[in-house]
Amino acid sequence: MHFELSEEQKMIRQAARDFAQTELKPGVIERDEHQKFPAEQIKKLGELGFMGMMVSPEYGGSGMDAISYSLVMEELSKVDASASVVVSVNNSLVCYGLEKYGNEEQKQKYLIPLATGEVIGAFCLSEPEAGSDATSQRTTAIDMGDHYLLNGTKNWITNGSTASTYIVMAQTDASKKHHGINALIVEKGMEGFTIGPKENKMGIRGSDTHSLMFTDVKVPKANRIGEEGFGFKFAMATLEGGRIGIASQALGIAAGAYELSVQYAKERQAFGKTLADLQAIQFKLADMATEIDAARLLCHRAAWLKDNGQLYAQAASMAKLFASETAMRTTVEAVQIHGGYGYVKEYHVERLMRDAKITQIYEGTSEIQRIVISRGVLK
Repeated sequence: MHFELSEEQKMIRQAARDFAQTELKPGVIERDEHQKFPAEQIKKLGELGFMGMMVSPEYGGSGMDAISYSLVMEELSKVDASASVVVSVNNSLVCYGLEKYGNEEQKQKYLIPLATGEVIGAFCLSEPEAGSDATSQRTTAIDMGDHYLLNGTKNWITNGSTASTYIVMAQTDASKKHHGINALIVEKGMEGFTIGPKENKMGIRGSDTHSLMFTDVKVPKANRIGEEGFGFKFAMATLEGGRIGIASQALGIAAGAYELSVQYAKERQAFGKTLADLQAIQFKLADMATEIDAARLLCHRAAWLKDNGQLYAQAASMAKLFASETAMRTTVEAVQIHGGYGYVKEYHVERLMRDAKITQIYEGTSEIQRIVISRGVLK
C-alpha cells in the first residue's frame, strides 16, 4: 500500500493551504460573527479551479482526483469551515451528480457554469419532517405532461440563497415509495420558488443556510435527472461521495484545532514551564495527533476507493463517523488547552468547536453512518 502523495497532490494541497491562510483567515472571525457569506473568497476558489475539482475539463472542471479533493477540503477547513462546506456541496453533491447522471444538455447548460465557479449549486433533500430520509419525501412533483408541478418545503439547505442551480428531490408517485422519487433541476427565479430567512446557526455561521418553498413551480421535464423514479438512487449515490467531503471537512477542523494547540502549548508559560513541558498537555496532544492521523487515513482510503472505481459507501461512512467524532473531541480539548483564551473568539478554537458539531449531523448523522457500516458488516 502506497501512502505517499504525488507531486501534483502536494502542490494542490499547498495551494489550498496558502489560500486558507492568505484569503480565508483574515476575515474569518468577522464573517462568523456577522453570518457573512464568503462571496469574494468563493469566487476566487472558483478561479483556482476548486469549485469543480473532479469534473472533467470538457465541462469546465479541473479533472482532479478525490484524494486531491480531500486534501483541499482539509486545508480550507482548518481555517474556515463555512467556506469549505460551499466547496463540498458544489463539488460532491451538485457537480458530481450532474456529471455522472445528467444528460449532455444538462451538462452544457448547468454543469459548466457550476464547475467553473461562475455560479454555485445547492442540493435539496432535507425536509421539516423527513430530515435526510430520502424515502419520506413530502415535496411532490406532479406529472403534468411536459412539466412537473413542484410543491413543498426543503430546509437546512446550504447555499440556500446564493445558489443559482438547485437539485431538488420530490415524490411523483407515492404508491411506488422510493421508486417514485425524482431529482429535478430548479433554477432560482422560477415562479413560485421562494427562499426563507437565513438560519441563525451555532456553527458554520458564514455559510448560507435557508428553507426553500415551492408553490406550483413549473419544472420542465428536460430538467429531470435520469429516468422516471431515479431520484432515490441519485440521492444515495451522491451522498456517498458527499460523505468523503464532510469527513475531510471534519478532519480539517480537528487538524486546525490541533495545530493551534501545539503552537499555543509551546508559547504559553505556566508553573515556570511552557505548557508543552507538562505531561498532561503532552498526553492530550498525543491523543489528538493519533486520532487525526487515523481520520486522515480513513478519508484517503475512501477517496482512493472512489478514484479506483471500487465500492466506497462503507469506507466513506467510516471516515465520516470517525472524523466527525474526532473533530468534536479534538476541538473540545483544544479549548481546554487554551484555557480562558480558548473561550474567546480571537484564538479561533471556540469557533472550530462550534463548527465541529455540524459534521456529526449533516450528510447523515453519526447514527446513520453506524447503520450504513453495520449493514456492510452484517451482510
